[in-house]
Amino acid sequence: MEKTALVVGSTGISGNNLAKELLNQGWETYGLSRGTGKDVDGVFSLHADLLDSNSLKRALADVRPTHVFFTTWMRRDSEKENIEVNGAMVRNLLNVISEKKTVKHVGLVTGLKHYLGPFDAYVTSGVLPETPLREDQPRLSAPNFYYAQEDELYTAAKRDGFTWSVHRPHTLIGNAVGNLMNMGTTLAVYASICKEENVPFIFPGSEAQWNGLSDVTDAGMLAKQIVWAAVTPSAFNTAFNVANGDVFRWRWLWKKIAEWFSIECVGFEDEVRPLVKTLEGKEESWKRIARRHGLAEEDLHKVSSAWHTDLDLSRPIEVMTDMTNSRMLGFNEYCSTTASFFSLFEQLKSDQIIP
Repeated sequence: MEKTALVVGSTGISGNNLAKELLNQGWETYGLSRGTGKDVDGVFSLHADLLDSNSLKRALADVRPTHVFFTTWMRRDSEKENIEVNGAMVRNLLNVISEKKTVKHVGLVTGLKHYLGPFDAYVTSGVLPETPLREDQPRLSAPNFYYAQEDELYTAAKRDGFTWSVHRPHTLIGNAVGNLMNMGTTLAVYASICKEENVPFIFPGSEAQWNGLSDVTDAGMLAKQIVWAAVTPSAFNTAFNVANGDVFRWRWLWKKIAEWFSIECVGFEDEVRPLVKTLEGKEESWKRIARRHGLAEEDLHKVSSAWHTDLDLSRPIEVMTDMTNSRMLGFNEYCSTTASFFSLFEQLKSDQIIP
């Protein structure tokens, strides 16, 4: 069967790595984005506004995808606004491609907020989710834009007759500068500043995260699962967690990252020390570092997302995922978490993002 993929959000962490995987497997691959990033070589780049149906129709006029992969989102000031805008993006895209009658499968990438909800929801309520997080756990009562995205997917699938899959990664580790959720690059930038200023690499998170078990998701692992689910009939119409397959404690991994950068590290000490505050006022320092080393980006806020790293690392519980759904169906890929981080750091150096 001819397989033509449309990757929505193709310049982000998950979309970029998914496009690479599709190309490696011989798919004709189109990438749809707002035009603010760079697609990988071999992808047919398209630009459109997902909130504008006419813009989408123009961009997709000559594209007849068999498989659509939705990997993007927009951040707004409230969860109500997040629900409105992110639900609309999925709805608009699926309505436009519905007219083509070529789509056989749609994959949607969300995340662990499906189980955890907005950070404030479980911190202020005092009701903590049970971990490991499992795919059969019911939806939470708190508003959640992931649910809105899923519901738009289910409605369109019933209307148009395509199959679907939902993919829920933990923190993504991969290369896509400017992405809103980019812990690996954020920690690399922070470590680089620590090295240049000869100050300790301080863990910004909670005691529960420092001492508890955790996992992360390599962007390449996510890509492999998305493609597998799109072509494996037994995996159709199913939601999947996805992580590397190993677990770790930050008190171990933090030291490994510090060793990679040859810097001193400091662990959890009595309180959360947000990275947002630590990096506050470091814009000029990063600019000097970038100019001295000839780096590609002088704007600290374009290479780091401290706010999201703080959300992950300040959770008051340990968080890890269960991958029973895909393991039982034969998805047996595995990735070392240290390899995820270290290969990213090497790529960032090669791309002149960090010194």
